[in-house]
Amino acid sequence: MKLVIFLQAETALMYDAVHLFAKALHDLDSSQRIDIKPLSCDAADTWLHGYSLINYMKIVEMKGLTGVIKFDNQGFRSNFELDIIELTKNGLQKIGSWNSTEGINFTRTYHEMIHQIVENLTNKTMIVTTILSAPYCMRKDSSDKLIGNAQYEGYSIDLIYEISRILHFNYQIVLVPDGRYGSFNKETREWDGMIRELLDQRADIAIADLTITYEREQAVDFTMPFMSLGISILYRKPIKQPPNLFSFLSPLSLDVWIYMATAYLGVSVLLFILARFTPYEWQNPHPCNPNPDHLENQFTLLNCMWFAIGSLMQQGCDFLPKAVSTRMVAGMWWFFTLIMISSYTANLAAFLTVERMDSPIESAEDLAKQTKIKYGALQGGSTVAFFRDSNFSTYQRMWSFMESARPSVFTDSNSDGVERVIKGKGNYAFLMESTSIEYVIERNCDLTQIGGLLDSKGYGIAMPPNSPYRTAISSAVLKLQEEGKLHILKTKWWKEKRGGGACRDDALKSSSAANELGLANVGGVFVVLMGGMGVACVIAVCEFVWKSRKVAVEERVSSPLT
Repeated sequence: MKLVIFLQAETALMYDAVHLFAKALHDLDSSQRIDIKPLSCDAADTWLHGYSLINYMKIVEMKGLTGVIKFDNQGFRSNFELDIIELTKNGLQKIGSWNSTEGINFTRTYHEMIHQIVENLTNKTMIVTTILSAPYCMRKDSSDKLIGNAQYEGYSIDLIYEISRILHFNYQIVLVPDGRYGSFNKETREWDGMIRELLDQRADIAIADLTITYEREQAVDFTMPFMSLGISILYRKPIKQPPNLFSFLSPLSLDVWIYMATAYLGVSVLLFILARFTPYEWQNPHPCNPNPDHLENQFTLLNCMWFAIGSLMQQGCDFLPKAVSTRMVAGMWWFFTLIMISSYTANLAAFLTVERMDSPIESAEDLAKQTKIKYGALQGGSTVAFFRDSNFSTYQRMWSFMESARPSVFTDSNSDGVERVIKGKGNYAFLMESTSIEYVIERNCDLTQIGGLLDSKGYGIAMPPNSPYRTAISSAVLKLQEEGKLHILKTKWWKEKRGGGACRDDALKSSSAANELGLANVGGVFVVLMGGMGVACVIAVCEFVWKSRKVAVEERVSSPLT
């Protein structure tokens, strides 16, 4: 039977000290005669063999209860080893050792350390700080009075629940008192918001739409990102312009219409000249008379214009050219009209069915080049820090504009910025994270995202500096990502809950009615038709009056219209 005796460190050190003193005194007595005499503590006399005993103790080396006993020239113990002990739920466990020559040597593996951390998290209650920001954290709509964690819902709330389910810890959600994410004040040299809560040890975890930045990373620890995003522009959708009355002219530009009219007149005149010049277009007006007094040419200037317009309208006419030269002109004109009419028809459907919306801005460069539309961001957020610290000329110009704008273009919350965009009616744009913009435009069909992402970053879970739980929570986030839970949560809170998907339904309705044409789309064609009928009536009256006057003059009678 093996007997195990546990000694306290003080007892073992005292035993080794007495043992070393006894051994040194014994060895010294064997080498020389030691005289013992009484000494007074108040006197200046010293023991004759004191220095010899001390010097011998410095050079002696022996094995004791506390390991090898050895001293340096100054009388301090050297070459000793200490065990590193950690308190676990199973009691004290050795996790490594330390000695004066090699330093610390941990004996437990990385997986054992993570396992130990997870075990320490089990049933531990963590204080979670967050901020009200849809859809990450929102108050539940309930007629009953809710308390504790039950009064909140959202993406962050579901995320911390899934993490706690994996790591088996409890948590208590507390809203950040000042309602801020966390920014560094260079004047006071202090942090605010959720970062301050972590630094002051009032919270163990901060979970929200908290962007991982270099400045924040220097103050606290972040897990791996649970969502990737970037800065983009939230702007009011441009008002749909009503169709133009003469929208049927839109498939071709004004220059093309002018060139077509010029080509029409040019071909008519050229055909008239060539028909007069070539002998093969002159014909006998009386075929029964082999020797006519004169020949006729059917290609008068008016007939040439009628032939050209008939070809352009794909209708033709009752006479055709006979000479090779005039047929060459006609053939080229027909080929020209084939291409132009085909191009016009191909574009006509799009211009008649699509309601055009002209946006004054399409990107951040468009914002930077103008001053009419104001733009801003969340005060003290990472978006402001991005523009303030950017070295890109466009973003520097935008920051100068935002900083000098009066009244201030910065807002206290994202919801205030969204409200300002709605009320601005096209005179204000808000710069914020793309994920928040996606959430807003899913519910407000009057808003849209302009341009792409200005940068690339991620949201992470923040913890106090050197937190032992960082690796474990990062592993839990990675597991949720691999299982597809993060995507499911985003779809749930972005497109399903709280009115999500409303604008998607409107888009489907508008697309299904895109092929319907109203009077506003084709009204110009009716105007042209009625105008042509009116002009024809006026010309008919003029022709009648002109012919009546001519007949009256020839027959020397008075016209009934005079």
